[in-house]
Amino acid sequence: MAALALALAAGGGPAEAAVVEFRRMQTHAPSVALPSDDGAGTSAWTDTALPAAVAPHGETPAAPRWYRGDFDWAPEGGPPSPWAVYLPFLYQGGQVWINGAFAGGVPEDTPALRVRWERPHLVPVPAGLLRPGRNRLAIRVGAGPAQTAQHFPQVSIGPVAELQPRADRRTFWVRTMPQVTVVVCLLVAGFVLFIYAHRRSEVLYGLFGLASALWGVRTLTFVIERMPVEDWQRWRIAYLGATGGFVIVLALFAMRLAGLRRPVLDRVLLAYGVLGPLWLWGAGADGEAAVNRLWTAGLIPVGMAILGLSGWTLWRQRTVAAAVMPLALATAVLAGMHDYLVAWNAEALALFLPRWWVGQRIFLLHYGADLVLIAMGGLLTVRFIEALTSLESVNARLAELNETLESRVAQRERHLAENFERMAELERDRAAAQERQLIMREIHDGLGSRLFTSLLRVERGDMDGAQIAGALRDCIADMRLALEVLSPDDDFQAALGNFLFRWQTQMLEAQVMPRWSIDVPEDVLRLSRQAALQLLRIAQEALTNVLKHAGAKNVRIDLRQRGGHLELEVSDDGHGAQPAGQGAGRGLANMRARAGQLGGTLELRSGDGGTRVLLRLPLAPPGDRDLP
Repeated sequence: MAALALALAAGGGPAEAAVVEFRRMQTHAPSVALPSDDGAGTSAWTDTALPAAVAPHGETPAAPRWYRGDFDWAPEGGPPSPWAVYLPFLYQGGQVWINGAFAGGVPEDTPALRVRWERPHLVPVPAGLLRPGRNRLAIRVGAGPAQTAQHFPQVSIGPVAELQPRADRRTFWVRTMPQVTVVVCLLVAGFVLFIYAHRRSEVLYGLFGLASALWGVRTLTFVIERMPVEDWQRWRIAYLGATGGFVIVLALFAMRLAGLRRPVLDRVLLAYGVLGPLWLWGAGADGEAAVNRLWTAGLIPVGMAILGLSGWTLWRQRTVAAAVMPLALATAVLAGMHDYLVAWNAEALALFLPRWWVGQRIFLLHYGADLVLIAMGGLLTVRFIEALTSLESVNARLAELNETLESRVAQRERHLAENFERMAELERDRAAAQERQLIMREIHDGLGSRLFTSLLRVERGDMDGAQIAGALRDCIADMRLALEVLSPDDDFQAALGNFLFRWQTQMLEAQVMPRWSIDVPEDVLRLSRQAALQLLRIAQEALTNVLKHAGAKNVRIDLRQRGGHLELEVSDDGHGAQPAGQGAGRGLANMRARAGQLGGTLELRSGDGGTRVLLRLPLAPPGDRDLP
């Protein structure tokens, strides 16, 4: 704002050469239709200092008013340079007359259109209207709305080349800058509110976006200079709502920033924010002056409270970032007070500032509000950067912990792998020991027992050569069976195939016709070595009984699955089992003992039609099919 004052000061100081500055002019009541150029009726004109303001007269709209002044013009050698009349402002529009002739005008209010010109006006003087010596400039100010003062600026007339820079400077500050503010505010509001829509916990971002949107709408008052009459009242309501809403949102932002949570105070502020627009809506256009004077004045204490709260936050936090907001708010509050006095009591403002500045009627609040919005955005940016820095620090710490954790996990994995390897080695050793024990037990209980018994009988002379040969053949078959089942291949199906092949040969040699039936799923045949050995030994004992004792012509071997059991059935068409007490009885007891070791049962049925041996073994669940 200091730059603004310096820039405008360049156009408000001493006049350039050939530029005529009207610091005083004559004014006339609105009864004059056209400016008098012959001096008649001079008594009706009154002298007034510029800039001038005509106070409103009750509910009556301000009527058009004339201002006139004389100046000298001396043509220079060569073609005369173009001249123009410079009006820093002419809110209600009007007309410019030179020597009683119409020179140009600014559109005024019409029954269908409402105007309020914020921009400066440079009205060209048509060639031929100026005459050497004394000239008269007359300006008609358009009619104004009721209860609104009629303002008239300090007028300048001179060469266009010297007045154009003044007009350009003021146009930039009062017209171009508001346009830029509107666009930037609305873009920032859209971006920040988009963030808030996806991060509802970030209330400060939502308040900042809302403040930007409200201020963008409020600044449109310097951009929109013409509007249909039927829309004017709605626009003024929106303008007041945006003005008050901005101040209220700013107060809520400062409270949030200070860490204060006062729901009752929030509701009071919001209620005051909507009071002004509702008041204007209810009072109509005639009540706008009262609303502007009273309700707008009430926003100044709110701004002072915001400033005090920001100062308290600075005192608590004592950081550079915390000092930004109070400085920006102090500037905005001073700008708001300045604008209020410019609008309603310029004489009071002239006690503190130069009169030429007061006469410029430059409103500074939208520049102060821009500073506040920049400060708010800066604070949120600092908070965002601090959050990112904190997040990066946390991520670095997490990465360090993750690296440490990965190292520990890798170390534990190595330990587990080593322990697993040791356990696997122990398991292999245990399995090998079990295999050795199994082989030793089988040799001791089976082959060893047969050989020892046969040796005792041979030593006593109880066995002839044929019996000895038979005993040796049994021992060889028993040994072959054990070797096949206990082989490293651990393939019961192969052992079963070899078993059936050998016995088929023996059966055919003994004139017995064997029939085999295997109806078992492949996964059921995955038996442990111990179960496979016991199963085949039971089958071997049953077939041995058929050959030795049954006198059968046919034998049938069935291996099948029935429900949750594995069944082995050996049936023949012989003359039945041996009576109890003979050799077959000891073999049956052995078969039942082996079935009991596997958790199964053995049934023997014998009669004139032959003998039937049925072994039933329970199957393990599908996930653990190997029988023990």
